[in-house]
Amino acid sequence: MYTFLPVLFLLLPFLTSSTTASIHDLLKSRGLPPGLFPKDAVKSYDLDEDGHLQVYLESPCMAKFETRVLFDTLVTANLTYGGLTSVEGLTQEELFLWLPVKDIIVDDPSSGIILFDIGLAHKQMSLSLFEDPPVCNPQGVEEKIKAEEGLVQVQR
Repeated sequence: MYTFLPVLFLLLPFLTSSTTASIHDLLKSRGLPPGLFPKDAVKSYDLDEDGHLQVYLESPCMAKFETRVLFDTLVTANLTYGGLTSVEGLTQEELFLWLPVKDIIVDDPSSGIILFDIGLAHKQMSLSLFEDPPVCNPQGVEEKIKAEEGLVQVQR
C-alpha cells in the first residue's frame, strides 16, 4: 500500500487539473478573454499536454455575444496562446444561418479585436464583448431546432 502512495502523489496534479482553476481562468492565462464560455454551465474541462481542450457543459445552451451562439454539451479545441483552433461543438448565427465556429483568435490583445473564423467569413468583434462569461439558456436550443425544421420544410 505504501509503495503506491508516491505514485498517487505524482498523478494527483493531473487528476485534479480541471478542478484547480475555472475554464475562465485558464482562458485568461492563455491570452484569451475569460467570457468565451458560459457562466454556470461548464461542468468541467480537460486539457492534455498537447493543448487539446475538452469543455463539458451541463446541457446544450444558447448565449448571446454580438449574435447568438450555441454550445453543445461538449466543445473541443486546440488551445494555444491567443487561440482556440479546430473548434468543434460551437455554432454561431449569421443572417439566419447557423455556422460552425472553426477558430477563435486574439492576434494582438492591444487591438481590442477577437477574430471568429466561421468558415465562410472571418468575423471581427470587440474583445470587450467577452470580458464576462455569458448566461447560457437551454431554451434557446429548442428555438434553433424549430427554426431548422421550418427551414427544412421550406426547402422541400
